[in-house]
Amino acid sequence: MKETILRAGGVFALAILGGLLGAGLYQATGLADRQTEAYLLDNPEMLQRMAQELQARDAQRRLAQAGDEWREPFPGAVLGNPEGSRTLYEFSDYNCGYCRLSHGHVEELVAKDPELRVVIKEWPIFEGSEASARMGLAAAKQGRFAAFHRALFEQESADEAAIARAGEAAGLDMERARADAQGQDVTMELMRNAMLAEELGFTGTPAWIAGDRILHGAQGTEALAEAVEKAGEAS
Repeated sequence: MKETILRAGGVFALAILGGLLGAGLYQATGLADRQTEAYLLDNPEMLQRMAQELQARDAQRRLAQAGDEWREPFPGAVLGNPEGSRTLYEFSDYNCGYCRLSHGHVEELVAKDPELRVVIKEWPIFEGSEASARMGLAAAKQGRFAAFHRALFEQESADEAAIARAGEAAGLDMERARADAQGQDVTMELMRNAMLAEELGFTGTPAWIAGDRILHGAQGTEALAEAVEKAGEAS
C-alpha cells in the first residue's frame, strides 16, 4: 500500500512538472513570437526581403520543373549576339504597350553589351496578336527577325496593315513569309511558349528570365542589366 501511494505520488509529481515545463515552453514560444512580430514591425523592409526571397525560390522551382529544352530559341528569333555568353529571355507581344516600351530598353542593352543574346519568345496574348507573332517567326526563318521586330514596334499597333509595312521595311519576301507563318514549326513554337508561360505562372507581357530569376512587366534598362549580370555571376 505504501509503495502504491509513493508510485502514485511520483506520477502526480511528474505530471505537475510536465505541466510546468509545458506552460513555460508555451510562454517562451509566445514571447519569441511577440519579439519577432515587434522586430518585423520595427523593420518592415524585412518583410519585403522575405517576400522577394520566397518569389525567387518559387521561380527557381518552376524553372527546374520546366527543364532546359525551352532555352533553345526558335531559329533566328534572337536579338543581339546569337553566340553571346549572356542570355536574357523575353516573352513578348507586339500589341503590348509595355513590350513596345521595353524594346527600347533591350536595344540599349544590346548596344552596350556585345556578349548579350536576347531570345524572344513570341507569346501573343492580346486580341489579334497571333498574326504578328507568326510573321515575326517567319521573319526569323529569313534571317530578318531583328529588322522586323524593330520595324513592327515602331508602328502604333500590330494590325494587318502594320505587319505588311514592317515586313516591307525589314526586306522580307512577303509571299514566302505568309506561307512560312502558317507552318507547323511556327504553330508548335507558339504552343510551347504558351504552355511554358502558364507553367511558369506568367500573367502578362513582357515577362523575363535571366538565369534562374523571373521578372514581370517593364523593368527598365538598369534592372534588366542587373538581372543579366547576376545571372552571369551565378553561372
